[in-house]
Amino acid sequence: MKKIFLALLLAMIFFIPAETFAADKWFWLDSNDKYSKYFEPDSVTINKKVVTNDGREIAIEIEAWTKTTYSYDGAAETIKNYGISNILPDPNSLAYSLALLRVNPQNRTLQYVREDFYNAQDQVVWSKEEGRIKEINTRSFDEEFYCAIVDEVFQMGERDRKRAPTVERWLDLWTYTDSEGSTTTLSADTTTMRLKGSNLVLWEWQVTKNSRGQTTEIRFMKKSVNLTQGTEVIKDGQIWTPTNSWQTLKDEYDGAYRMIKSDEPDYKGLVHLRAYVKNNSNWVNRYSLD
Repeated sequence: MKKIFLALLLAMIFFIPAETFAADKWFWLDSNDKYSKYFEPDSVTINKKVVTNDGREIAIEIEAWTKTTYSYDGAAETIKNYGISNILPDPNSLAYSLALLRVNPQNRTLQYVREDFYNAQDQVVWSKEEGRIKEINTRSFDEEFYCAIVDEVFQMGERDRKRAPTVERWLDLWTYTDSEGSTTTLSADTTTMRLKGSNLVLWEWQVTKNSRGQTTEIRFMKKSVNLTQGTEVIKDGQIWTPTNSWQTLKDEYDGAYRMIKSDEPDYKGLVHLRAYVKNNSNWVNRYSLD
């Protein structure tokens, strides 16, 4: 009787689909009505590291596998974004994708080294290699992936800070109301802050509303602020208006640092940033090679 039971048990094990076991390795990160995101902690690998002058070993290139599952709308959006509607005309043919991601913590960048897209029968329907390198910020689809992978190596609470309440993640820099009643506020995303020498690199949101409370402009900006000299430069960004939606933000100083004057709102922001860096040195230097 025992032999029969063992034989049946072994038969059941052998006939369980392989993906049942594979699913156990995926750690759930986030879900919405379009996507569910996972990553495989055991796949996290440090490809490159450097030794700093004080003897610390710091990872500069990390890789890991991730998984994304799609609803119908998520699949349709993905197919449109990749421009592959001629290959996958029916969103129902896209169930999930696996991707090998390469991360650089010092520059907060991520690259899709390889992506394989599958149908519901676990068959590859399209693949892509060597995607572009992109910087991760609050508007990035891949922010959850980036934070999870970096956290697995450095354990500095990247995911916790991303998911923290607004008052903990965002640093209010200044609020200004002009003579016509329009109010502009500027906030810094502390998750993106990293110190390089005297320069604090970060992303900021600047929102302007008229006297009736209607949003008239949004600026999403990557800045480098020299905390010692009191200067700043816009490195990248987008600007939104009701008329033009999102457009590329052009720096009026053509990439040159400008002096932050003591009588302008940005000076208050400079004071707040200096204080934040002083009080949160471990965070802003978490991946520093200096």
